[in-house]
Amino acid sequence: QVQLVESGGGLMQPGGSLRLSCAASGFTLEYYNIGWFRQAPGKEREGVSCISSSDGTTYYADSVKGRFTISRDNAKNTVYLQMNNLKPEDTGVYYCAVTPGALGSAWVNSYEYIYWGQGTQVTVSS
Repeated sequence: QVQLVESGGGLMQPGGSLRLSCAASGFTLEYYNIGWFRQAPGKEREGVSCISSSDGTTYYADSVKGRFTISRDNAKNTVYLQMNNLKPEDTGVYYCAVTPGALGSAWVNSYEYIYWGQGTQVTVSS
């Protein structure tokens, strides 16, 4: 059974850090491109970051560049999103998703992804 499970969310003060994990089961994550998306209340889901399966190229939304880092551990079948210098506007439910195809700049399109996790809540507030 294909499954993606996110973890690591929680409540953090502005300026703090969190590391999200996305553990895959039922398939080999190494062969897929993995994206992180988030959705704030009343807003559309938006792409946060993506890492490619072929060469490890990473992509980031402008709003998180320099603060977030995506990485993958193929041995653990897990992808991570290190989030530093968190801001209140980073609040939302964070989802990981995978797609087998090369996306390039289309990585931000959620409809390109075929498997999704259930999400983990991140709240940044003082």
